[in-house]
Amino acid sequence: MNFTSLIENIKAVHETLQSSVSKAINISVTIRNWMIGYFIVEFEQHGEDRAAYGQKLLNKLEERFSGSGIKGMNERRFREYRQFYSSYFYVEQYLKEILPMDGIRRLPTAEFDSAIRRLMTADSKSPGSKSVEPYIPPQILLSKLSYTHLATLSKIPDPLKRAFYELECIKGNWSIVELERQVESLYFERSGLSKDKKKLTELVQQKAVQLTPIDVINDPITVEFLGLSDRALVTETDLEQAILDHLQLFLLELGHGFCFEARQKRILIDDEYYFIDLVFYHRILKCHILVDLKTEKFRHSHVGQINTYLEYFKNEVMQEGDNPPVGILLCTEKGNTLVKYATAGLEKSVFVHKYLVQLPSKEELERYLLSEIQ
Repeated sequence: MNFTSLIENIKAVHETLQSSVSKAINISVTIRNWMIGYFIVEFEQHGEDRAAYGQKLLNKLEERFSGSGIKGMNERRFREYRQFYSSYFYVEQYLKEILPMDGIRRLPTAEFDSAIRRLMTADSKSPGSKSVEPYIPPQILLSKLSYTHLATLSKIPDPLKRAFYELECIKGNWSIVELERQVESLYFERSGLSKDKKKLTELVQQKAVQLTPIDVINDPITVEFLGLSDRALVTETDLEQAILDHLQLFLLELGHGFCFEARQKRILIDDEYYFIDLVFYHRILKCHILVDLKTEKFRHSHVGQINTYLEYFKNEVMQEGDNPPVGILLCTEKGNTLVKYATAGLEKSVFVHKYLVQLPSKEELERYLLSEIQ
């Protein structure tokens, strides 16, 4: 073995075991979420006090799990788990073979044990339907696709169309972003209309973005399952990390009333997570300051993004007595610096004047950013 072989061997064992770990984590997440969906449906059909909760069941579940320390137990997730179970009810036959049922049966409550017995003796059929033969065997689905892929696929009501994307995901090892992109681009419909389906598939797979183990580990649902912090969801370059580290101190040391509130603030809009690099509250201006860093040339889309953050804070976070939030957008490429303020909602001229006085000037931010890059 030479030095080059040593390097290759270390890389190979790292990648192999990282892939194994991510696969094991993913299967555990998938099983847990399927079973949560199962128990929600079980309660809705057989729960003794189900009538008392009705349409508010998922909301009541969120209230009871609030403060429990278990991440991700909210109404949106419960709805997602129920949909996942309903679309993939037939995987129960495979789960019977791999679930640690002895350990599960030892858990308390007779209701739980009764539900488990029904699950273990039931045929593969959804509520009120006849048995269904899946297009792709459950063991392949669970071993090849992440839970987030399956949750996305479960939103497709047509089983044939869903199976098409399942197969293409497995063949191409698609990332979740790639799966969503192909669904939005009507790949299934285009394939049906195409005369040369094989050629279309080859073209799609050549351009597809593939899934990596780190994508699975950094998935929001996996992070919630493992109890990790939101920072684990964000992959930053060394340059971005260094700039943000120093920018936080830079703004606090200005002495203009900045109060640090959050780093990589995670917000949920519809079914997608977004991250705000830095969030401060300004005690003089009485408003939130949102900082977004882009280590690239300024693009119009950057303004749209920070305005989205500002509108979210205005509608979801802003309290009575607060002024509208302010955004600081920093963009740079090869030393050419563009610093732009997004001031959506600052209608009052007096407040705008205070804003210009209290916040760092464009020149100060430019000098800071250039010195950091150098």
